[in-house]
Amino acid sequence: MPAIRLSVWFLLVAALGPTLGCGSSDPGPAQGKPPNIVFILADDLGWRDLSGEGSRYYESPHIDRIAREGMRFTRGYATSSVCSPSRASILTGKYPPNHGITTWIGEVSSERWRHLGRNDSLLPPDYERALRASEVTLAEALHEAGYRTFFAGKWHLGGDGSLPTDHGFEVNLGGWEVGRPIGGYFAPWENPKLPRGRDGESLPIRLAQEAVKFIESNRDRPFFVYLSFYSVHGPLQTTRELWKKYRDKAQAAGPASERFRLDRGLAVRQVQDLPVFAGMIESMDAAVGIVLEALDQLRLADRTIVVFSSDNGGVSSGGGSPTSNLPLRGGKGRQWEGGIRAPFYIKAAGISEPGSSSDVPVSGIDFYPTLLDLAGLELSPEQAVDGVSLVPLLEGASIADRPLFWHYPHYGNNGGEPSSILIEAGWKLIHYYEDGRDELYDLENDEGEQRDLAKDEPARVRAMRERLDAWLRSTDAKLPTDDPRHDPERLREARELKRKNLVRTLEKQHARYLDPDFQPNRRWWGSRQPED
Repeated sequence: MPAIRLSVWFLLVAALGPTLGCGSSDPGPAQGKPPNIVFILADDLGWRDLSGEGSRYYESPHIDRIAREGMRFTRGYATSSVCSPSRASILTGKYPPNHGITTWIGEVSSERWRHLGRNDSLLPPDYERALRASEVTLAEALHEAGYRTFFAGKWHLGGDGSLPTDHGFEVNLGGWEVGRPIGGYFAPWENPKLPRGRDGESLPIRLAQEAVKFIESNRDRPFFVYLSFYSVHGPLQTTRELWKKYRDKAQAAGPASERFRLDRGLAVRQVQDLPVFAGMIESMDAAVGIVLEALDQLRLADRTIVVFSSDNGGVSSGGGSPTSNLPLRGGKGRQWEGGIRAPFYIKAAGISEPGSSSDVPVSGIDFYPTLLDLAGLELSPEQAVDGVSLVPLLEGASIADRPLFWHYPHYGNNGGEPSSILIEAGWKLIHYYEDGRDELYDLENDEGEQRDLAKDEPARVRAMRERLDAWLRSTDAKLPTDDPRHDPERLREARELKRKNLVRTLEKQHARYLDPDFQPNRRWWGSRQPED
């Protein structure tokens, strides 16, 4: 792509610099000082898991504020339906086949997949187990330009030798090779990169407080803060107080007639009424509020870009099935919109109109070039990104039409099937590797992907498959291979056994969360708050 132009941020700051102070003792920023950047990433938060996106159950006023004060991208996508690939894409600007991480790091592949005893027909390919040292990450590009760089929270892009501090972050608190909060969301947690707090201390609140300390210490220099919450990934944990608040709210709305429905062999959640999960969203939202309030108090808000997104869709099947992504189909790990659509907000004061929105499809690959553009920086020649700058959209203009691609040659533990995807001009093609079939959906008129039009539009399917196949060849994408030991009858029997009574079991289990005397264990997840 062409070199990124000089950011209009410099023009804005040059004009308003004397008025954009950052505290009573601060004389104001230097002329032409680049903007600060705060990137907030949630884990497993679905597109509909926010009150600002239409949820009538969850409450997220602080996250909603980011959208209200910036631009909301209504067709925002993660580059994968699982975490590690999309996280690598944010930091590199590349599609998963181009950075090599095509599933969550730690997932087994090749012949090792057979050891899980699933008897699937394909063996998923190997993948990069850590972010390559050769990648020029967003943090490295900004640090080279003089930014102070800070990371807190979930990393899941490699261990020793490939930690945040190996990829451009000066400070790392909480980021290591594991992708979930070992020990839970309340201290004492087990994280070698984040010292324990007092028993009962909230993990998302702690991460936000550490981010604020860094901001306060670096208020006079441009900073890049990457706040990568473990929330709302399992385990499902909240406080008794928040459980009761959302239990009462669910009861007031009336009992759900149907919480789960089978779709492609798995039970998928249909309603949002799990009080534990709602409490987790509120806790993360409160942590976001701590950061936004600090920017306000330090008088940095008007020259700080704030981004909010998620690494994939919400978990609606498997993994505790805590949320519903309706009207979108499916969820995390699956190839439908519920698995890849995500909240996607960019607040850039003086660039984007507060409360504006864009329905242009955008992707996690676009954050890298967009943020460099806003910082007035050019792309490194060594980092050939796949994304484009979204600054024209932020300014109310347009960008060129383009296709978006996905490649997930693995089996998801939430029901995903090895597949590749192309979205172009409102149409979505899904190619499946197990049987070679294609599905075609008209997203403009069928957002929930209920009507497969592949048989009605053979010419369109052929054209889109040619484009998808050409992209796969150009990226040297790794494909799954047939397993010669596969037993179709054994697989059929296993799937039938899994389906039997599945919905009934889940309905009973999830109704229990609303029992007035519900208590999962003696310690209530260790979530009792410490005494002041």
